[in-house]
Amino acid sequence: MQPQNYDLIVIGGGSSAENVADRAVQGGLTALIVESELVGGECSYWACMPSKALIRVGTALSAARRVPGAAEAVQTGPHVAAALSRRDTIANAWSDSGQLRWLASAGIDLLRGHGRLSGVREVTVTAKDGSTTVLTANHAVALCTGSAALLPSIPGLAESAPWTSREATSAHQVPASLAIIGGGVVAAEMATAYSGLGASVTLIARSGLLTRFEPFAGELVTNALRESGVTVLTDVTTTQASRTSAGEVQLRLSDGSDVTTTKVLVATGRAPRTTDLGLETIGLPGGDWLGVDDTLLVQGGSPDLTGAWLYAIGDVNGRALLTHQGKYQARAAGDVIAARANGTRVDDAPWGTHVATADHSAVPQVTFTDPEVASVGLTVADAEIAGYRIRVLDYDLSWLGGSTVLADGYVGHARIVVDEERHVLLGATFVGQDVAELLHAATIAIVGEVPLERLWHAVPSYPTLSEVWLRLLEEYGRPMPDGDNGLR
Repeated sequence: MQPQNYDLIVIGGGSSAENVADRAVQGGLTALIVESELVGGECSYWACMPSKALIRVGTALSAARRVPGAAEAVQTGPHVAAALSRRDTIANAWSDSGQLRWLASAGIDLLRGHGRLSGVREVTVTAKDGSTTVLTANHAVALCTGSAALLPSIPGLAESAPWTSREATSAHQVPASLAIIGGGVVAAEMATAYSGLGASVTLIARSGLLTRFEPFAGELVTNALRESGVTVLTDVTTTQASRTSAGEVQLRLSDGSDVTTTKVLVATGRAPRTTDLGLETIGLPGGDWLGVDDTLLVQGGSPDLTGAWLYAIGDVNGRALLTHQGKYQARAAGDVIAARANGTRVDDAPWGTHVATADHSAVPQVTFTDPEVASVGLTVADAEIAGYRIRVLDYDLSWLGGSTVLADGYVGHARIVVDEERHVLLGATFVGQDVAELLHAATIAIVGEVPLERLWHAVPSYPTLSEVWLRLLEEYGRPMPDGDNGLR
């Protein structure tokens, strides 16, 4: 170790941690990351990257099977060993050596061990051998400890050795059968991945799939999973788990039926990693999500202890549990930490340099099912709750020339939510094969508050899925300069 004090100390070593430290260093500060596991965090080794590598095998085969001429070339199923080997490569074989080289090149120091607050701007790090190091932050401490899978208290479940997303994305064998408890993004994506790799998958959802999105998203994904051979059970819960004499897991459901499976994956939500961070030393309870303002400063606790030095970035603040949003927050936080340390102007107005305004109304997300779900901004329900006067426009993506070329029997749907007062987009949702690449255009339109009058001049290429923008605008009718929404 070099010095025992740094301008910024970051607890956690995932992508949010790397980004906040990098921006602070670029602003002229010194920074240290404290990490007890792999530098790079959940996304690199147990979430985004390995999960999408597993999913891609099945979706690539499905895409080929929808195109005569290609379908005949992929009559056999997936090559599981090759698929898992590629996943291992994408996850860097669970080695963070590349990330360590990047830290060194960025001028960021690293200390291995478990970090916890032990006072104002003070962090105590416990190494694996039990030794401790006490560090002092000159300006700020950033908590970037992320979240962990939430295990429900179902009798017998813990004894059945269930998978969480970590085990599912790092498994070295595909089980003959897999039961997934949950109906959110992880559940839907892992059902897609493992059915595509040849497992017999049963999905058990308490209400339905992807219920936080527009209703048609969950409906289309449910239909597609069922068509691919997945058993989707909705409006039912798991009440008990037990081991059979053959070593399998038997799940008893609330309707009295049983599901017998080789492995169980629990995907019922996330919990913040805040239980052993020393938060009590500054008057904050452990185990809770950490509330922050738009510059990512932690709110609450003892006012005389928190001050303007403690930040919470990424999953741990509960604002948007997505890697790209955590990085976005980290860029804003790293810049504002440097600005406050250097005594320069803080730009904390909405959409300013030092705030995470997009967390409130412009969060993009892709669910990598087959079909994909790409969404950004407000759903119809969100917009109505917020009190907007809206107009909702829908379009069947199968009517596009681009989808006709892309796949036979293309199934997909698009929706935009328009603020009728300002004639700007509030939200957009696309469901269909390859719709993920439509999403950034919608994100730009929402963040930039681009008037629909101007969007008419953004000409989509033909034949592509982007033509949906023209069709949605035609459905809306070209707004007149005086605001009268009549067709020209």
